[in-house]
Amino acid sequence: MITIEDFKKLEIRIGKVISAEKVPDADKLIKIIFDFGSEQRQIMAGIAEFVADPALLVGREMPVIVNLEPRILRGYESQGMMLAADNAGRPTLLHPAEEVPPGSIIK
Repeated sequence: MITIEDFKKLEIRIGKVISAEKVPDADKLIKIIFDFGSEQRQIMAGIAEFVADPALLVGREMPVIVNLEPRILRGYESQGMMLAADNAGRPTLLHPAEEVPPGSIIK
């Protein structure tokens, strides 16, 4: 269990995918560039085995934790973490029910 104060430390924003491509020589990684309104960020997501064509992600809005410490994955910096639901071991991507401005805060 975490406290509400711990939860409030997470900064979750809606990002709009502006590009997505499979990482060469990586079975699971997709490099996704998100627009957050005031900035763009690169997120590395381990979903390649579940996404037939990463280009189909372009234009979609998704929640992203944006205040995680960056990590290097296969030589690429990941500047956050995309959120997805675990559906029997398979990620189901989350989206707002209606379009919202990139960078919108999840409360």
